[in-house]
Amino acid sequence: MSIATNIESLQIDLKPIGVTLVAVSKTKSNEEIMEAYAAGQRIFGENMVQEMVEKYEALPKDIEWHLVGHLQTNKVKYIAPFISMIQSVDSLKVLKEIDKLAGKHNRIIDCLLQVYIADEATKFGFDHAELIEMLRSEEFPRLQHIRVRGLMGIATNTENEKVIKEEFYELKMLFDGVKASFFRKAETFDTLSMGMSSDYSLAIEQGANMVRLGSTIFGKRIIKHYKNKD
Repeated sequence: MSIATNIESLQIDLKPIGVTLVAVSKTKSNEEIMEAYAAGQRIFGENMVQEMVEKYEALPKDIEWHLVGHLQTNKVKYIAPFISMIQSVDSLKVLKEIDKLAGKHNRIIDCLLQVYIADEATKFGFDHAELIEMLRSEEFPRLQHIRVRGLMGIATNTENEKVIKEEFYELKMLFDGVKASFFRKAETFDTLSMGMSSDYSLAIEQGANMVRLGSTIFGKRIIKHYKNKD
């Protein structure tokens, strides 16, 4: 099926149940992104800062760009002027840098706190204790140019559905607990981003209201190499 057909089919399934679709366009061409755009998709996710900047400069300005990959503090400056949401905040250090640079651009940047839920050493994110410690810290309330919208997690890359369900369930329970304890008066703490092409149905079943889909929309990805922008 075409990219447009895939988008339309997904929106028919996801919109009625209140799930937001992020089209993960990493390594995809501008032409492929524009096909999804023409089908009505406006939220696109990238995992490399340099690639996102190049696409932002070339593509329509009503696209909402989400960073879904690991973010280094020295790369925040490149995306601070335009980024819609950073889904992969995994430390107070990164959050403070986002706050500082958002302030320089007179913006408030939406962020998700990435939680480590997978049984894989290569994944990033806060563990449960680190997350609570940061939210209780004296520094966190001082951040005035970020808005924490919720949590994000990446499940273990496994075919064992029981493992995946348990990881998503734990993240939903953490989301509910964090909301009740730290954001009960914040209506904007409303986003639980979990689920990718291989497991998004399980994620939705466990409470996700945002999914990040790449190959389901665009097909299998081709690896390209982008030079780092220092």
